Amino acid sequence: MQFPSPLERARLVQRYKRFFADVAMEDGRELTAHCPNPGAMLGLILPGLPVWLSVSDSPTRKLPHTLELVEADGGLVGVNTMHPNRLVAEALAAGAIPELAGYAEVRREVKYGVGSRVDFLLTDPAKPPCWLEIKNCHLSRGGGLAEFPDCVAARSLKHLRELSREVEAGARAVMLFVIQRTDCSLFDTAPDLDPAYAAGLLDASSRGVEVLCYACDMSREALVLGKRIGWRGERS
Repeated sequence: MQFPSPLERARLVQRYKRFFADVAMEDGRELTAHCPNPGAMLGLILPGLPVWLSVSDSPTRKLPHTLELVEADGGLVGVNTMHPNRLVAEALAAGAIPELAGYAEVRREVKYGVGSRVDFLLTDPAKPPCWLEIKNCHLSRGGGLAEFPDCVAARSLKHLRELSREVEAGARAVMLFVIQRTDCSLFDTAPDLDPAYAAGLLDASSRGVEVLCYACDMSREALVLGKRIGWRGERS
């Protein structure tokens, strides 16, 4: 996934009301950017951190700038939660996720469960349907460990239960975590931040929901889904 235009560097002043970030540009301007991330963004909202912004030329945008990357822990961290679905869509089209290859059709935002929409539904005449949910992961508190979620994630827990029901009905279901970092070699939940979700992922896995974790190759020009990393829960 290429960024549509060169990113602009700035310093974070503050992030507030979840979707707003005040930044100081390198040319001295101060402006408010859209922050497309509803999470807590632990460790990524310290004043003074270098950030990278995309700029839209759409006349309907109230905030032309969007917070895309944060420089933290010696590397780039992607914070735009809209990107993982795009990255997965590109990877599916290219057959770059071996575990999800071989399906004839890929549909997006398909209704399922109780008032839910699955991110992707993969179908093929020769195999059961595959219900695929995507979650963005940007939290790491060190040791090469990526963690999800970074705050209570009740909606994400609901998705796990929906996936489990699809497995019970005879379908395939996959929970795919896209880790917008390059410094992590292992994934796990964060039970101290959301114990219900941590227990829920283990329960869903025990019921047949597959858990996949993929890191990203990241630069200021593009994001690409990278290699698969392990999940600590697989060892439990």
